Amino acid sequence: MSTEWEAAAWSAAVGELWERFDELPADAAIAAMRSLATAYPGADGRAAFELAGMLDSHGREHEAEREYERALRLGLAPEQHAQLAVQYGSTLRNTGRVDEAIEVLEAAPMHPTTGASPRVFLALALHSAGRHAEALR
Repeated sequence: MSTEWEAAAWSAAVGELWERFDELPADAAIAAMRSLATAYPGADGRAAFELAGMLDSHGREHEAEREYERALRLGLAPEQHAQLAVQYGSTLRNTGRVDEAIEVLEAAPMHPTTGASPRVFLALALHSAGRHAEALR
């Protein structure tokens, strides 16, 4: 069973890794996040979400898709779920799974941390699907 201290220490380590993102080679950053994901003290999808984001940020969208899906299965806090919907929807669009991107983005929970991002990425997905008038609305 994890303690709040373990979860806070894990979150701090993840934050430090993201702060060093530009300094690390892709493989090193991904390996570090995989290691942190394995050590996650929680029982939800946060570790898979963070790993998906790192994979996605380094152009490994297909690997990221699997981690986003795992994070959804495990469950996330509202803030992470809202962020995941934007990131995953964008990734689905980029990998040609446009209809699924639209579904994810239409169902995206609203949260102050994501602002208008879900609607913006939904417009991009609708445009990619050829639904131009709908995208403009």
